[in-house]
Amino acid sequence: MEAAPTILSETRPAKLVVEGVSKRFTSKRNIVQALDNVSLSVAKGEFVCLLGPSGCGKSTLLDIIAGLTKPDEGRVLADGKRVEGPGRQRLVMFQESALFPWLDAFGNVMFGLKLRPDLTNAERRRIASEYLDLVGLEKFKHAHVHELSGGMKQRVALARALAPDPHVLLMDEPFAALDAMTRDQLYDDIQRIWMESRKTIVFVTHNVREAVCLGDRIVLMSPSPGRIAQIIDIPLPRPRDINSPELAAYASKIAAALKGKAVGAAEE
Repeated sequence: MEAAPTILSETRPAKLVVEGVSKRFTSKRNIVQALDNVSLSVAKGEFVCLLGPSGCGKSTLLDIIAGLTKPDEGRVLADGKRVEGPGRQRLVMFQESALFPWLDAFGNVMFGLKLRPDLTNAERRRIASEYLDLVGLEKFKHAHVHELSGGMKQRVALARALAPDPHVLLMDEPFAALDAMTRDQLYDDIQRIWMESRKTIVFVTHNVREAVCLGDRIVLMSPSPGRIAQIIDIPLPRPRDINSPELAAYASKIAAALKGKAVGAAEE
């Protein structure tokens, strides 16, 4: 099987544009170049995975897209407007669910809907219920955080992120801490939800199979400093089974490419 081809052009309008972004972090002892001249375009409704080893700057890039961190050089455009800070249209889902333990599942999703002052309380309640149904937690809406498994907590976090109807969902290794069986189920769930909503998603991961399972495109990032090494199209039909032989074959090719980029960077 041949390696998946690199995408050279976009056929859909750009939702996000990253232009020449660089970022440095300074400590008392040294300066770390986290990102170096990164440029990327993400189309509306696209699912893009940022893939690379620890220290390649993928989470830093996600924070910059979210407006949580400012770049030292370059800029990010969302719908053609420069990102100057956090905004409701770009919501982040982190590795930890960050739920409020004093609220039940329903209350946590309702809290996220405070970002929508245009809604009445009755509308917020309806939307919160709908999104808990969407992630399969309709029977656990009144369960508190300590009563939920790790996978359930991430489902609540996903419902909370989706309920305000952001234009872009930014996901920073949201399934990394979960067991394999729970992750496999969530891969099915996030694909189903994405296929229904067609949200623009940027998903950070260091798991090659996860990236192949979820992404329309995979952005391979090389470490020290973080640069885009390659962009790979994944034309497998959806929904994708992470345990399928075809997916495994794609993942093996990409893992070899990623290893080669890391070795090349170390030898420079």
